[in-house]
Amino acid sequence: MSTLANIVIAIVALLHVYFLVLEMFLWDKPLGLKTFKQTLEKATDSKVLAANQGLYNGFLAVGLFWGLSLGAAGLSIEVFFLSCVIVAGLYGAATVGKKILFVQAVPAAVGLILLLA
Repeated sequence: MSTLANIVIAIVALLHVYFLVLEMFLWDKPLGLKTFKQTLEKATDSKVLAANQGLYNGFLAVGLFWGLSLGAAGLSIEVFFLSCVIVAGLYGAATVGKKILFVQAVPAAVGLILLLA
């Protein structure tokens, strides 16, 4: 497993920690409103759903960190969680906005390619 793959996987995991913070704690705050282009009213109405979504992003991050912590023995865990991130990114790009493809799916796909190369 290459150092570059580990770095990319760590970046993907850190991005998902950031998504967790945005969705669970900053959803109805100025940064969350700006990031997700929402009004305070819409954000307030969807706050519980966003927190749930943030929690799932946290699970993805923890899974990637878990795989990294195991070294070579974590390969299958990293493949699984990177695949989950890619699927989530593709779904988000198809249903919410194409930006999600580049923020979520592409970095995970790069990590997966590097991991399996």
